[in-house]
Amino acid sequence: MLLTEYQVEKEYKRKSKNGKEHSYFRKKTILVFRCDNCLCEFERDKGSMDPKRLSNNYYHVCENCDDKRFAQKKGAERRNVWNMPVSSLTKISKL
Repeated sequence: MLLTEYQVEKEYKRKSKNGKEHSYFRKKTILVFRCDNCLCEFERDKGSMDPKRLSNNYYHVCENCDDKRFAQKKGAERRNVWNMPVSSLTKISKL
């Protein structure tokens, strides 16, 4: 679940062709999420994420949890809601 977002400004230094050092700043947006598996809070850089996933319509899993296992658990929960066997050829997304 997406909780908040904030910006971090970091200072860098570079050397020009003439040998002078110049400082410049870059802003980075950090997003704070709550893991849907273990409920701990974690942070991710906004630039490293797909913009479509920046909503609460998607599940978010921290780096400590196994995302593949979490996805399998959620699929099993959806099958149990509709009382469908695993061998059924009906796609869950079509229901």
